[in-house]
Amino acid sequence: MMRQYELVERVRRYNPNTDEALLDRAYVYAMRAHGTQKRASGDPYFSHPLEVAAILTDLKLDDATIVAALLHDTIEDTDATREEIDRLFSPQIGALVEGLTKIKKLDLVSKQAKQAENLRKLLLAIADDVRVLLVKLADRLHNMRTLKWVPEEKRSRVAQETLDIYAPLAGRMGMHDMREELEDLSFRQLSPEAYESIRSRLQALKEKNGELVAAIERELSDAIAHKDIAAIVRGREKRPYSIWRKMEQKSIAFEQLSDIYGFRILVEKVEDCYAALGVVHTKWPLVPGRFKDYISTPKQNDYRSLHTTVVGPGRQRVELQIRTRQMHEIAEYGIAAHALYKDNGGPDVLTRDSNAYGWLRRTIELLAEGSSPEEFLEHTKLELFHDQVFCFTPKGRLITLPRRATPIDFAYAVHTGVGDRAVGAKINGKVSPLVSELQNGDEVEIITAAGQTPPAAWESIVVTGKARAAIRRATRAAVRAQYAGLGKKIVERAVVRAGKVFSEEKLASAIGRLARPSTEDVYAAVGRGEMRSDDVVKAIYPEWTGPRPEERAALKGEGWFELEKGQSLKFKIPGIESDPDPKTAIPIRGINRELPVRFAPNGGAVPGDRIVGILTPGEGITIYPIQSPALQDFEEEPERWLDVRWDVDEDDPQRFPVQIVVVASHEPGSLAQIAQVIGERDGNIENLRMSSRSADFTRMVIDIGVYDLRHLNGIIADLRARQVVSSVERVNG
Repeated sequence: MMRQYELVERVRRYNPNTDEALLDRAYVYAMRAHGTQKRASGDPYFSHPLEVAAILTDLKLDDATIVAALLHDTIEDTDATREEIDRLFSPQIGALVEGLTKIKKLDLVSKQAKQAENLRKLLLAIADDVRVLLVKLADRLHNMRTLKWVPEEKRSRVAQETLDIYAPLAGRMGMHDMREELEDLSFRQLSPEAYESIRSRLQALKEKNGELVAAIERELSDAIAHKDIAAIVRGREKRPYSIWRKMEQKSIAFEQLSDIYGFRILVEKVEDCYAALGVVHTKWPLVPGRFKDYISTPKQNDYRSLHTTVVGPGRQRVELQIRTRQMHEIAEYGIAAHALYKDNGGPDVLTRDSNAYGWLRRTIELLAEGSSPEEFLEHTKLELFHDQVFCFTPKGRLITLPRRATPIDFAYAVHTGVGDRAVGAKINGKVSPLVSELQNGDEVEIITAAGQTPPAAWESIVVTGKARAAIRRATRAAVRAQYAGLGKKIVERAVVRAGKVFSEEKLASAIGRLARPSTEDVYAAVGRGEMRSDDVVKAIYPEWTGPRPEERAALKGEGWFELEKGQSLKFKIPGIESDPDPKTAIPIRGINRELPVRFAPNGGAVPGDRIVGILTPGEGITIYPIQSPALQDFEEEPERWLDVRWDVDEDDPQRFPVQIVVVASHEPGSLAQIAQVIGERDGNIENLRMSSRSADFTRMVIDIGVYDLRHLNGIIADLRARQVVSSVERVNG
């Protein structure tokens, strides 16, 4: 176990002005607080916080973070209190320890809803001070290193949580070495056979190619030194989990991997990076499509480097990373490399100007936007796991997106309003589909239109959580607007039927009696079928006693179901005596975005039919033709019946769904003749189902789109005139 003076010495190596007394006090306090507590391995419990502090000294973190690491389990596992830590150390250190205590209680591999909520709590706990996350990552790393002492049933849970949450978080914070070690430790626990297989193959490859790696290092060093560039060349092999993930993603065998070994070239200045790149590309041919410049366009976690792959000695592919020493430090330590120290030597908080911290802030902002924990979890996991592509706006603004992102994702990354109004895109000046996959360096221009709302289908196309969340919000808003529009029409007509005068002011004054926060909520509730229009009328006019009972009673035993079918007959509709009154009937133009309207299945309705609307809670209005036998199912629910009327725009005709049954001769060309008739009559076949009743006849159920009843009757008449057609009937579902 590390001694007190050893810990102080580790900190003093990178921070000569360290507060030695503070570190000594924390060391002694934590050791006494944990006392005789033991870990599962049998070691003193204090050895764990001490190792966590040691990991953080490797990251060169400030005194407050080191002290917080020493104390991070004291509030949870000992008699120590937040007040005592504030008093003995500082409120700043007390806040760090308390944040770590909250995180320790979270279960991040539970059921999705709970996992999502706990992830929200985790990110909120680190929102104020990212050092909480750094201590937690170091804590998790040491726990993973000693996982073999944990009970078997708990190991897989801890490993899965590490792989799902903490390793990606370390990567997002730019701490790649820590991320890779966490991934490997998790992989070894979750897939021990795969881990050992890859590790043994790596060992065999190392024994076989050991000289080749050394030869490439020498050759690279000599070539770069020949151009008077001071550089250090290091070869390294990929980690087992990284190899396993690549094998899975590309569905290839271990033997097919061509970049198991990578080489890193460290230089002094940025211009030396490009000079070294020129040396490499001059000496060996570049593999097309494998060059990436993360210096001019850094990753979101501040990672900067040049990546290239060349065909090196022995026709072997060689993967190279070229960066300065400062870039290397940020690549290794990530956000921890941004630790700043004041002129007087005192520790300062980590800089909030880093891109990694910016990502964290943006993720926290989504807590306020997400409507559910599951949506937030989906967004966060997408943001954690996806690689990146860099695109530009026409004005040169850099937009970073996950791989496989589309112009829709790009539009929402620019601004939510741009995404909501997007109707098209230009990629590199060429009009392209909104579902195109963006590539590095693409210049993307989004074409917008006022009044546009995003289709719900976009949700399955986009890859960023922000776009998905925005599309869901816009879809919910559009659906709510539909229901509110329907509800307003229902309320207005209900008030008119009651013989009263409708006004928004009167409804607003009655809001309290309806237990809804706004008139919009009242309309939406009525449109969804959650509130009866009669109740709204009574709230506005308390003296109104409702529809007279005799009017409802008159409906019993009467109606069109007992009458023969005939276009010249008058039919009774609940609530009115004859044809719908234009003042009280809701106008139906077709399926549009203004009202949530759909037509009855297995039949439908077309202009010219007498129609009735049935209000279905949560679905809106279903339109039935008056002769539909399905209406018998709603006889006992008169409150769901709505007076509706056609309101067809002659200048903008729409097709309406209807279903016909055709019995035709079972002979070659019969289907072609039927389709020809429908096509010549400008009908549109939307669906077709065929079944053979006998060897001589075939029954066809055809869903077609027609403009009105006259159009439909013309199609039926023409079909009946064909010799191959035995009968044609319209389906009244």
